[in-house]
Amino acid sequence: MTTVLAVDQGTQSTKALLVGRDHSVSRRAVAGLERDFPRPGWVEQDAEAIWDSVLTAVAGLGDAEVEVDAIALATQRETVLAWDTTTGRPLGPALSWQDQRAVEVCERLADLADVVAETTGLLLDPMFSAAKIAWLLDAYDPARAGCRSGRVKVGTIDSWLLWRLTGRHLSEAGNASRTSLLDIASLSWDPGLCEAFGVPVECLPEVVSSMPMVPTTRALGPVPAGTPVAAVLGDSHAALFANAGWRPGSVKASYGTGSSIMAVSHATEAAGLCRTVAWDGPDGVTRALEGNIRSSGATLTWLCGLLGVSAPELSALAATGSPAVHLVPAFGGLGAPHWDSQAVGLLDGLDMGTSRGDLARAALESVAFQVSDVLEAVAAAGTPATIVLADGGATASDLLMQWQADLAQATVVVSDEPELSALGAADLAGLALGSWSVADLETMDRPRHEFTPAVSAADAVSARDGWTLAVSRSRLTRKERP
Repeated sequence: MTTVLAVDQGTQSTKALLVGRDHSVSRRAVAGLERDFPRPGWVEQDAEAIWDSVLTAVAGLGDAEVEVDAIALATQRETVLAWDTTTGRPLGPALSWQDQRAVEVCERLADLADVVAETTGLLLDPMFSAAKIAWLLDAYDPARAGCRSGRVKVGTIDSWLLWRLTGRHLSEAGNASRTSLLDIASLSWDPGLCEAFGVPVECLPEVVSSMPMVPTTRALGPVPAGTPVAAVLGDSHAALFANAGWRPGSVKASYGTGSSIMAVSHATEAAGLCRTVAWDGPDGVTRALEGNIRSSGATLTWLCGLLGVSAPELSALAATGSPAVHLVPAFGGLGAPHWDSQAVGLLDGLDMGTSRGDLARAALESVAFQVSDVLEAVAAAGTPATIVLADGGATASDLLMQWQADLAQATVVVSDEPELSALGAADLAGLALGSWSVADLETMDRPRHEFTPAVSAADAVSARDGWTLAVSRSRLTRKERP
């Protein structure tokens, strides 16, 4: 029987699972991970701590011997770092996908926005890696001498983990497609964009398929050196794969720190959305549309801390709240489909009678409203959602999932397995090993529960009108504010 060590390296934790056929999980472990916020808009992590969290999570699986056939990685995506190959040490912090310090880089290159969109499928935004790479190199290799000599390397988290595991500088195609430097037609680094961002091609990794089958050069917990890394996927891509999200009418929504809404599609235009590589797998390159929301679960965590309640208590409070209050969580601007880095967070509709329950409801509803906005954009691009495949921590709130079904006017299917990113990477690893087929994955039983709309389409539109007004107020620039 095939066993895969699946590692899901996320923003706030790293999870390790031993996975067999049909998503059977024999062991699982988790290691927490911190973020630092040194200045407003700056979000960074310790790159060594990221690697250590992988080691800790795998060690948590126990000492008992187990035969592992392959390693599978699911990783946070646009987070980037630079390191010195002579010392093996990071040059500075890993800049999170949430980090906004490279706004000025994007503003300086504003004339390239159309070229970036056409070539890479992405918007010119500091969330994507290129601008953050430019910031890192300006700070730690300003003359780019280290980059051009091969001493300094840069990469996303998949690249960092692969370098530590295999000694090779590699990046999986889907992760590479999130950098604003990759030509998504040819899956190669675009020289013009690299030059514009000030990122020498010499410091970038080799782009490989999602099934790289690269042998490791070091042991990882119970897994001996020489075991192949058989699958690598971005975490959102892996969750889509675990859900068999290639089926028509399915759109995946991950409710994590932020949210990723992704649908398999080969559309060439999509207003407010990104075109991305979902995976380069057994049938070649599969492409997708995606909308990224910067703050969803993070909004709930923030309000839980402010009110001094747990997540279940926040959901219970929300059930008592009024729909008159709206929270627009533009803590670092708004992502899809607005892409407004100048938007500011606000509470709209407050009066002297506003209660804790009203605030709780506004926070939960902000997640459902944002996802619905992206689903509308996905539908406009030709992929209407009849089924929303939901995963992530916030799906534990039945109230939120029911509101999502109501606002989106779609069936919301919630997985009963919390570790979909790890499982999706394991699924792909099994394909790479020849242990199961796509047909096997199609027919696999996936435990889940459903929510269907309980309000009319007219009521959903009316509810979203108030949200739309609140968003428009959030998007007033600071100069326009009195």
